[in-house]
Amino acid sequence: MKNIPNFCPFLVKYHHNDVFLHAKPNDQMKIRLILTLSLAFLAAGIASAQSESDHNFEVKKNLDVFNSIYKNLDLIYVDTLDANEVIGTGIKAMLKSLDPYTEYYPEENMKDLKEIYTGKFAGIGSLIRYNMKIKRVVIDEPYEGMPADLAGLKKGDIILSIDDSVMTDKDVSYVSSHLRGDPGTSFMLKILRPSTGKKMQMKITRKTVQTPSVPFYGLRKDGIGYINLRQFTDECAQEVRNAFIEMKDKGMKGLVLDLRNNGGGSENEAVQIVNMFVPKGKLIVSNRGKLKRSNIDYITKVEPIDTVMPVVVLVGDMTASASEITSGALQDLDRAVIVGTRTYGKGLVQTSVDLPYNGSLKLTSNKYYIPSGRCIQAINYKHARGGYTEHIPDSLTKVFYTAKGREVRDGGGIMPDVEVQPDSLSNITYYLASSGADSTEVMLDYEVDYINRHATIAPAADFEISDEEYEDFKQRVLKSGFKYDPESEKYLKQLEKLAKFEGYYDDAKEEFDNLKKKLTHNLSKDLDINKEQIKKILASDIVAAYYYQRGAVENSLRGDKQMEKACQLITERTEYNKILRIEN
Repeated sequence: MKNIPNFCPFLVKYHHNDVFLHAKPNDQMKIRLILTLSLAFLAAGIASAQSESDHNFEVKKNLDVFNSIYKNLDLIYVDTLDANEVIGTGIKAMLKSLDPYTEYYPEENMKDLKEIYTGKFAGIGSLIRYNMKIKRVVIDEPYEGMPADLAGLKKGDIILSIDDSVMTDKDVSYVSSHLRGDPGTSFMLKILRPSTGKKMQMKITRKTVQTPSVPFYGLRKDGIGYINLRQFTDECAQEVRNAFIEMKDKGMKGLVLDLRNNGGGSENEAVQIVNMFVPKGKLIVSNRGKLKRSNIDYITKVEPIDTVMPVVVLVGDMTASASEITSGALQDLDRAVIVGTRTYGKGLVQTSVDLPYNGSLKLTSNKYYIPSGRCIQAINYKHARGGYTEHIPDSLTKVFYTAKGREVRDGGGIMPDVEVQPDSLSNITYYLASSGADSTEVMLDYEVDYINRHATIAPAADFEISDEEYEDFKQRVLKSGFKYDPESEKYLKQLEKLAKFEGYYDDAKEEFDNLKKKLTHNLSKDLDINKEQIKKILASDIVAAYYYQRGAVENSLRGDKQMEKACQLITERTEYNKILRIEN
């Protein structure tokens, strides 16, 4: 009886059998109940300890087996093994069975991990790409004020060599690794400029490069402010704060915060941004995991800048992680209207753990929960059979409530309050615009020629490709030998093959023939149908050469349906107030 907790006085009183027999019936029932519960708790404790012991044994056993296997391979296997490669393959396979965010970084790759967390690296500050037509790596887009920009590099410049290393037969990753290095180090870069046919050589000094977290912000004539937040890197909240205060001082009446294509980053920065719009002391996000000490509650710490100005947040299917914390918290606290399409659905948090020999393990340690209590993780990662994924169906999501009682759901990302689908990219536009998708590179050639012919262009907000200029581009495409796979023809061929297999083709042959005539690939017609979409992409690429990323973002807002809806919500206010249950 000594293992039975003595938290009940009458159990202590009647713990001997002879006394128990003389106890009152009611007390006997109580004793039996407590004994049963105590034994159950004891059994559970034993089972838990046994389970933990079994788990620890399985871990030790498998580590011993793994160690023994490699020792025997290293000793007996017919070829000499590279430990880094063989064991590295085993590590990668193990992590692959978990989730895509858990990664091992050996010492030589620690710079990559640092770049993920800070958004900083040392190099020339330019996007590069592979030109499929000439089979060379070329400059694509220098960043404003960075070494590539200061050296005068332009879109389309062909990279010939870096110091004494020839680059004409190398891929993008190889060239990129040679352009990067320690800040302050210099190298000789040799390029060929297609527009002049001249080879140029220049000395470039590498610099710490950080892609701008806020590539563009601005105040429209109607008093609506716009902030494009590209990533949640260190101090991005201060950039957003400065932009907001500047526009507010100029009379801003409402804000559009654009988080489309923002893959996330720092949780703390997300909390600080939300804190700009909600009071001090509000719970924004909670991290919960296996280790109690890693559980964190993020609460707003300072007084907000503005708690009443209308705020609309733009989101899309690539809005993830810290972006979802920001948009989800503002939705849960009824502080902003979310516009766009369902977000990615990453409700997991990663932590870095130092490893022997200066390596690091970035591993998923927590799930996060936003103010309503929901976790918006869209995928369950299963670890059996080498790892597989299960998307959480909408039917299994649960209802939660915002501060004012609006229904929201967990699992599957953040659903916008107002869904607005963007224009989908047509097949021909994709092939024209995608690097490496088309061997003719006709779009790149046109843009490089256009930039060479025009010393200046209209302001970023106003620039567009004229109909005459588009006609010139169209004729270039027609003469270039450009080809792409029309999806409708591809599916028709598959349907025809299936109809023949199932015996329906002969009866439907006339209909198939008519469809073939209507769906026959006509490049000129496709270029006309998708004219406006292609013109917009051409304009955005060209603007970036003159006004950098800020100009490209500003230009992309022309005809943006989601942006137009956001501005309408702020200007008219009726729908905005109804969604957030704001009394007029």
